[in-house]
Amino acid sequence: MDRYPFPPKHILSILRKGVVIPAHPLALTADRKLDYTRQSAITRYYIAAGAGGIAIGVHTTQFEIHDPKIALYKPLLSLTSEVIDECSRKISRPIIKIAGICGSTNQAIQEAKLASDMGYHAGLLSLSALKNFSYDDLVLHSKKIAEFLPIFGFYLQPSIGGMILNFNFWRHFVEIENVVAIKIAPFNRYYTLDVIKAVAEAGRENEIALYTGNDDNIVNDLLTIFSLKIKGEEKRLRIVGGLLGQWAIWTKRAVELLEKIHAIIESNQQIPREILTLGAQITDANGAIFDAANNFSGCIPGIHEVLRRQGLLKGIWCLNPKETLSPGQMEEIDRVYLAYPHLNDDEFVSKHLDAWLSGKLF
Repeated sequence: MDRYPFPPKHILSILRKGVVIPAHPLALTADRKLDYTRQSAITRYYIAAGAGGIAIGVHTTQFEIHDPKIALYKPLLSLTSEVIDECSRKISRPIIKIAGICGSTNQAIQEAKLASDMGYHAGLLSLSALKNFSYDDLVLHSKKIAEFLPIFGFYLQPSIGGMILNFNFWRHFVEIENVVAIKIAPFNRYYTLDVIKAVAEAGRENEIALYTGNDDNIVNDLLTIFSLKIKGEEKRLRIVGGLLGQWAIWTKRAVELLEKIHAIIESNQQIPREILTLGAQITDANGAIFDAANNFSGCIPGIHEVLRRQGLLKGIWCLNPKETLSPGQMEEIDRVYLAYPHLNDDEFVSKHLDAWLSGKLF
């Protein structure tokens, strides 16, 4: 076990309690260069909104940043880490730092080493580049990365580049000592249960924090107590937080939502009908922003469009010029903005935007 690094105990405690972790987008200028000012401002926004962690270098940040020709991975990790540390000191509150890790084993090891050197607490491990690997090889790959950085497992939905990872894979994956959390994001109830069952069967339900990445089912994931019988013993598991692209926008509302759900669960009260209604509204809004009608092809530009409307981004530019809003997506975003004004945190952003852009938190 000594060969595997772990986050500090206070970080593990926060992670296991369950927090909001936005999947940080990439702020670009019109000529598709890193916009340092707005990239930093978005990070400050998440921390001011109450997020307990930030994930950078993940799908929402655009996987192209990992390409050596783009060369944005290291600058982004460095900038985000510096801003998080600065803000964390000001508010006297630790912020969990998650770095996206992907690519071949050699690339992933180098990224894990870099993230560790920069003070990241865990790596969100994407296996999307290894579709030709067997499940055994994927577990071996994961173990090699775990020698350099604690692992935040990642079940990415197949429609945006992920692959099906069955129960047997997860059952062996969760045996890796320093898997500290798993983002469950297959957008599929059966696949979601595979992860939960694997964690329960391995007896690691008190060690591995379960996080929803199912942007289409956020509220139900967080409200559900998963009760399983394992060898005659009842085990009750919860998805305690979220690492979500949907929480990269309207983050203040996401923090309020998670706090409300934690209170409901901890008090053992009946689930109010209105929170289930809210969950359906969030799913509808996510469908527009993530472009579900077009198999999620406009999901990143959709996030950018909301941030642009709030003034946090200047435009919706992606590294790939062809990656933009789908036909009709803008109108769908208009619709959900009008239908569910209580979901946005525009007033909060407007109040603090100038401070974030000028390097202040409040």
